[in-house]
Amino acid sequence: MLRLAWRQSTSKNSRVEPVRLLTAAFLGAGSQHQSSGSNIRCFRQIPHPPSDRSPVLHHPQPAYYLSSSVFMSMASGGEGPSSTPHRHTNRLAKERSPYLLQHAHNPVDWYPWGQEAFDKAKNEDKPIFLSVGYSTCHWCHVMERESFEDEEIGKIMSDNFVCIKLDREERPDVDKVYMTFVQATSGGGGWPMSVWLTPDLKPFIGGTYFPPRDHGRRPGLKTVLTRIMEQWQNNRPALESSGERILEALKKGTAVAADSGESPPLAPDVANRCFHQLANSYEEEYGGFRDAPKFPTPVNLMFLMSYWCVNRSTSEGVEALQMALHTLRMMALGGIHDHVAQGFHRYSTDSSWHVPHFEKMLYDQAQLAVAYITASQVSGEQLFADVAKDILLYVSRDLSDKSGGFYSAEDADSVPASGGPEKREGAFCAWTASEVRELLPDVVEGATGSATQADIFMHHYGVKVQGNVAPEQDPHGELQGQNVLIVRYSAELTAAHFGISIEKVNELLASARAKMAEVRKSRPRPHLDTKMLASWNGLMLSAYARVGAVLGDKALLERAVQAGNFLKEHLWDAERRTILRSCYRGDDMEVQQISPPISGFLDDYAFIICGLLDLYEATLQTEWLQWAEELQLRQDELFLDDQGGGYFHSDPSDKTVLLQLKEDQDGAEPGANSVSASNLLRLSHYTGRQEWLQRSQRLLAAFSDRLTSVPIALPEMVRALMAQHYTLKQIVICGQRDAPDTTSLLEAVNSLFLPHKVLMLIDDDADSFLCERLPVLSSMSQQGGVATAYVCQDFTCSLPVTDPQELRRLLLDGTTDMQQKDD
Repeated sequence: MLRLAWRQSTSKNSRVEPVRLLTAAFLGAGSQHQSSGSNIRCFRQIPHPPSDRSPVLHHPQPAYYLSSSVFMSMASGGEGPSSTPHRHTNRLAKERSPYLLQHAHNPVDWYPWGQEAFDKAKNEDKPIFLSVGYSTCHWCHVMERESFEDEEIGKIMSDNFVCIKLDREERPDVDKVYMTFVQATSGGGGWPMSVWLTPDLKPFIGGTYFPPRDHGRRPGLKTVLTRIMEQWQNNRPALESSGERILEALKKGTAVAADSGESPPLAPDVANRCFHQLANSYEEEYGGFRDAPKFPTPVNLMFLMSYWCVNRSTSEGVEALQMALHTLRMMALGGIHDHVAQGFHRYSTDSSWHVPHFEKMLYDQAQLAVAYITASQVSGEQLFADVAKDILLYVSRDLSDKSGGFYSAEDADSVPASGGPEKREGAFCAWTASEVRELLPDVVEGATGSATQADIFMHHYGVKVQGNVAPEQDPHGELQGQNVLIVRYSAELTAAHFGISIEKVNELLASARAKMAEVRKSRPRPHLDTKMLASWNGLMLSAYARVGAVLGDKALLERAVQAGNFLKEHLWDAERRTILRSCYRGDDMEVQQISPPISGFLDDYAFIICGLLDLYEATLQTEWLQWAEELQLRQDELFLDDQGGGYFHSDPSDKTVLLQLKEDQDGAEPGANSVSASNLLRLSHYTGRQEWLQRSQRLLAAFSDRLTSVPIALPEMVRALMAQHYTLKQIVICGQRDAPDTTSLLEAVNSLFLPHKVLMLIDDDADSFLCERLPVLSSMSQQGGVATAYVCQDFTCSLPVTDPQELRRLLLDGTTDMQQKDD
């Protein structure tokens, strides 16, 4: 019989309150899996603990759950497509998603998410098996290899279910709905996600990874499929009614809305609470916000630096800045940072940032580039600027399409250079001591003990003959005898150890890294997910614009403009006034689109609008501001919740998406409502549209409970709340575009981290876009024929300034004055 266990939530942070639903369990008479009532047995083997999002899980590592008779796992990583001959081909072969194409030759009658599959389920009155993952997901490919390539299991699936395969990065709206269900009914989640639905798409059973066949007390996929078939035949009304009850509870439990007339919570109180919650989870030795695994969490780091900006004179402000800078510094030195080929891996499996999960995601590179360039602004340390450039070098080289778009991810696993059929995690990135010695044999003149370049490199980066990866960080033995590079000593200490100059050490290390990069090129590369997503491209647009502006780097700014043009050409349907979610690299390196294309979601609009605002401030070309305004108007039409405030993640008119969710978590990516709160505020200052200021305030009021109780879950939204409270400054530069005096004033602005500002340029052409919307700008002009800056608050302005250093002082003092006034 089927039992549904319900219990009161014990978690304040649960997304589903007051009821938390446990997974439905299939219990056969006399089964070894039998359990009574709501007693849930959990068995865990967690080589790398699972979450970078609190409390919601995201990109987790293997963790085995047995909730009654449902066995689940959470996973991240990746393997490329199978190299076995194609005995089978299914309709996924016609898709463009790299993840769907990886399953095109399974002996399973897979359908993509769509009406054809839904109609088949209704016409044949069969349940749907929905399998969700992404192309660089390691455990997704384990499940494929074990189960979806198994002829017997494939036949059971195809004969008894309508099988749908979904790329969560293409359809985050569908993924969020069913992940909410899985998390609510099991207490965990991750990918691959496995959910069984009625023909009208209502879920009734969910899990994540299943082994192919029973293993000890864990049921295999074959057993689960058989029991679901039995229940569908014999106990269908109970299945369907349980699905209905769960959906109704989820609709109530996930609702986010402001009461009529409700105001946002007080920003200083929320910001202080967010700081203290982060401080309580901060790990002092190596930085970061837990012992292990450690995720980069750029949203936390950006909040801490923003918090410092308005609390510079307090001990809390100083501590916040120290936490952010120490974390960024230790990450840059660690193995999570690719010292040979640049960029950052997904997360560290240990507390010292040493052994990473080797996957590289576009959204991490984008947010970390912004965090590092911000750290360079607040600290003046060259290291941080160098790391920001280093990240963008990697993205330009390895994740860029010739069209100007950016690819999604690079896999963790690849075939070892030594050969063999099996891919291994980190094979592309790790080194043996003998490889290093063979590559760097030259004796260094003047070095103590006739040391070779290899000796110096191995000392500096912690390379050991036996390998430097602890067994507990390598549960599958894939890195045995290998080394993951981590900076163990400063250049000064390495120089002293070998009796040579610091300059010589830096020169030797740079030369060694370049030689190793050449060797890497000859190794089999990890799978590259060449899907181009609007939202992640929006994040990367911000990164190139922000870093380019701070460094005054024309090449980076040109790349940012190229990215903006790519978005407009390939991911904007001007006729329908709609952002498109994704496009794809074709076999001949051309940009391809599917038919019909996937319309964009809230994060696509929000992240692109933010990127366009950053691109305007970096280039001061108003075409980007104009497009940002157009996109915000369209976002409001599609996603705005007029009644409750804030935005739904997907278009409420899409009836195949059963829950209308508002993302209430800033995790691996910032939440789209969090970014929208800032976008609306910035745009209200650029356009004079007061309704956007009011919408931003209403959005923040809708999330008031969450901001008040667990602001650590929404650090990006707390930043928007702070910007509302402290009021944005308008920095208006009147001068000739590209003239040296104008450039000097802009450099003074861009040298500082000013989280609460908008920047605009008025030149002799009396820019129609800005002056039409903000008539007060027409009264501002150059003084004495030279470029002039005005610093305004609510367009009450300072005296005009022409000296860059004076402008810099005014901006810094203004921050302090504002902080004193509001405190």
